[in-house]
Order: sequence, then C-alpha cells, then structure tokens
Amino acid sequence: MTRQVENPIIKPKILIVGILSPTNSIVNTQSYFDEFVNLVKSNGIEYDEAVFIKLRQIDPGYYITKGKLEELIEICKKHEIDQVIFSEPISTQQERNLTDILHAKVFDRTQLILDIFEKGAHSAEAKNQVAIAMLKNRKSRVAGHGKGMSQQAGRIGTKGPGETQKEKDIQHIEKLILSLQKDLKKIQQQRQTQRKRRILANIPMFCLVGYTNAGKSTILNLLTQANVLAEDKLFATLDTTTRELYVDGKKIGLISDTVGFIQQLPHHLIEAFKSTLSELQYASLLLHVIDVSDPNWPSHIKVVMETLKDINVDKPMLYIFNKADKIPDISIIKSQVDKFQPNVIISSLSKDRIAPLIEYLKNFKA
Repeated sequence: MTRQVENPIIKPKILIVGILSPTNSIVNTQSYFDEFVNLVKSNGIEYDEAVFIKLRQIDPGYYITKGKLEELIEICKKHEIDQVIFSEPISTQQERNLTDILHAKVFDRTQLILDIFEKGAHSAEAKNQVAIAMLKNRKSRVAGHGKGMSQQAGRIGTKGPGETQKEKDIQHIEKLILSLQKDLKKIQQQRQTQRKRRILANIPMFCLVGYTNAGKSTILNLLTQANVLAEDKLFATLDTTTRELYVDGKKIGLISDTVGFIQQLPHHLIEAFKSTLSELQYASLLLHVIDVSDPNWPSHIKVVMETLKDINVDKPMLYIFNKADKIPDISIIKSQVDKFQPNVIISSLSKDRIAPLIEYLKNFKA
C-alpha cells in the first residue's frame, strides 16, 4: 500500500506597504511605520519584503499614486509576491483594482486589526464582539463587489484561494450578526446587574484607558496582583478585567482594564465593543495611560480622546505618563507633559515606581 504524503503548507510571499498619507498628522514617521510593523508581527505574520512611502495625494482608484504603483508592480513581479498588506484602510474598489494590477491578494489595515482581535479574543463576550465586527466588514466587502461578483476571502498568511463569497451571502451574514447580537445582549444584561450592585454599594470605579501597548495591563497587575496577560505587543488583551483595588490594606474601589485604542481603529470594531466600553460611562475616574517614550505620544492622546468622544464618554481623568524609565531626561518633556492635568509620571517596571499613582488613588474623592 502506497503511503500518501500530505501536502506541506505553502507559505505565501508577503509584501508589507507602510504609507504615510496626507491625511495623517503624525509627527514622527519612523514611529508610525514601526507601529505598522508591530501590527503585522502581532498577527504572527512573517513578511518577506517591506516598502515605506509618503504620499502627497491619494489616488481614488488605487489609493497610491501612479509612480508608487509602478514601483510596487515591479517589486511584486521580482519577488513573486502572493499577498500585499497596506498600513492604511482602503476601499473595496481600491482593493479590487490593486489585486488585479499587482496579481496578489491585497489586505488593508482594517483586515489586519480584525485578524489580531480575532486571535486575541478569549471570553465569550470578546469573541462575539469581534465576530460581529468581522461579519460587518465582510458584508461591506461582499456588497462592494457588486451583484454577481465573487471575492476571494482568503486569510492573511495563508496560501490558496479561500472560500468564494457572493453577494447572495449578505442575508446569511445578517442572520449570523443578529444571532451574535442576541447572545451579546444576554451578556450585557449580566453586566448591568453587576453594575447596579456596585452603584448601590457606592463603590468607586477606576477605568484604565489608553493607546494600545501603553502599559495598562501591567499597571493593573501591579496594583491588584492580578494575572492579566501583559505582553509587549499591540492588543495583547481584549477582555475587560475588573479587580478589587486595595491600598494600605483598605479597599478603595474597583479597577477595570479596557481594550486599547489605535489610530484608524476600524469603525465596525468600535461599534461592536460599545457594550464593553459603555462601562466607562460609569467610571468615577478614567486612568489614561500614555507611553511617554513613544515620540508620537501627543498624537496617541488625541486618538484616545477622539475615541472617547465618539462613544460619548466624558469623565474626570488622570493622565498617567508611563515608561518614564525609557526617557534619559524627563525634564526635557516636562513642560509638554504638564499641559495635561492632573498627571503623574511613573514607570510600571515595579510597584515602587508607580508610587505617585497609588498616592493619587488613595487620596481620590469620588
């Protein structure tokens, strides 16, 4: 009997394209590109080639301009690229045009972040939220391809055509979304019951918010001896974690961690996570964690504040400037930091280095 040898998994050749568009107000270009590379790595993707470009204008048909497009065509041809990942969100039409001209499957920032969220979701609530966001994104892509058109729904980092999706799938997708939303509503009701108990008990609630990878989970672990995953990668944790907060042996309230924000966070994700983020509406104090060692930290603050505004959250806030140990001389940026009040400057390397934060929470009056 002849033994059948299974076909080995063929790894696609991947090109990543970091783009700084004219609509982006980023100050430090290298830091922005590094963030994109970290997004790719956080998704477990090993890329073969990388290109970083600045655009003066956006082409409505291909997003990138003609000259840059010709460069990408040559790179894809020379290196036999199978997949191209763009750092920015692109339209369905642009995706189709680029796929046709590059002869490679094209993915954008939205798909990249959705995939990361899918891999990082562990609780039933987070899984439902991500599934809803992915289905809504898929629905918009299927609809955008027009009636009778099919699209290849392959995944980033996998070789092959994937499943063919047609516009007739839209009704099926809508049914799946409705089913997931019903399940999510049941979880929300449980959350509301817990919230009512807390409100009746008059227990202060502190909520950690901030840009992804700013150190929220690490701070939660230091303050409460929790065991929340705190990896040095983007979106390491998605599940909301709430713990009792004790200072000097006295319970002073509850502290909750939330999903991190990022520039151009897909709209479908914000919508899907609104039920989780609604917890911020009941916070006594928002603890806004900022990675002060990142050159783009002022932009990160802006992203977080805009996202909070989008979900109608307006609560008292403490700015926590974290990772101060990575700044050789903190006095250089002290005047810039002090524009955000009230604030504390800390390092979450150890509990003694977050003493200013602990002191602030101990003296906080709701």
